Amino acid sequence: MITKHVVVLPYDKHWARDFCEIKSEIQEALDQLALAIEHVGSTSVHGLSAKPIIDIDVVIKDYSMLDAVISALERIDYHHEGNLGIAGREAFKYEGKTHLRKHHLYVCPRDSEELKRHIAFREYLRSHEVPHLRMSAKSAVVPHRF
Repeated sequence: MITKHVVVLPYDKHWARDFCEIKSEIQEALDQLALAIEHVGSTSVHGLSAKPIIDIDVVIKDYSMLDAVISALERIDYHHEGNLGIAGREAFKYEGKTHLRKHHLYVCPRDSEELKRHIAFREYLRSHEVPHLRMSAKSAVVPHRF
């Protein structure tokens, strides 16, 4: 068993602004290719402690748009990694981008089950008070088994 230290911080009001800055850069590159750019994951929930990494889903019509999206994102230094074993989303890594908060970028067709899961999770947490999740943690140790 390998123990990985994961930093979890109290909610930071700047996460919403950080998302907007990343979204703006992506939106400019994608223009009409993106139907929506969604802030998902724990940093999208007001008051929730989280790893300080912004999770983003770019919503596209369907996979027929993917090649054009890959090309547009490559122009701004994002590189397609494939679905990394999770159907319904395509992962992208980046280089540089020190002007932006660390983030994970995924591209999902609008009918993707993975996109629906991300949105449902976010909306559930936004609409339900989950006190044990709204901890004011400084850090946490999470064991991972590989």
